[in-house]
Amino acid sequence: MRIIAGKYRGKTLAEFPGKDIRPTSDRVKESLFQILSPKLAGARVLDLFCGSGALGIESLSRGASSVVFNDLSRESLAVCRKNLASVKEKGEIHALDFRACLMCVTGKFDLIFSDPPYREDFTAEILRIVKERGLLNEGGLVVAESEREEIPAEGWEIADLRKYGRTKITMLKRSGS
Repeated sequence: MRIIAGKYRGKTLAEFPGKDIRPTSDRVKESLFQILSPKLAGARVLDLFCGSGALGIESLSRGASSVVFNDLSRESLAVCRKNLASVKEKGEIHALDFRACLMCVTGKFDLIFSDPPYREDFTAEILRIVKERGLLNEGGLVVAESEREEIPAEGWEIADLRKYGRTKITMLKRSGS
């Protein structure tokens, strides 16, 4: 796993041991960030299920101003901290259930990454909380990665949908934005 582009291009990131971990592949990450590139300069990003921190660190590498990293797993956050240290970056880090994280963060985000374990389906709940709390800037996106195409919740629409084998990336925006 490596940083694809930006100031940390080519930097190898620490990974998790084991078979149960499913990091976003370099191919998917490269395609995703080509689409998101215009939104990254100065962006505020929330990486809700950060794992190793790869998506948030890729965002920082490409010009995001700040990233909030969250994961319930202490092991994941240890790898994320190691990866942040390897690129000499800082980030706000939370060890919370995604619901608690969405309830405690302040301010608005330009991008919210939602990449939970594939067997979980939290997108509708995430969209509801983001909408209720007003956590997304005008023109911002929630980027959901899963094995299925996400159906937008009320008040949301699909801005873009990409399929990469079993991986589906659904970019959702507030209706009318």
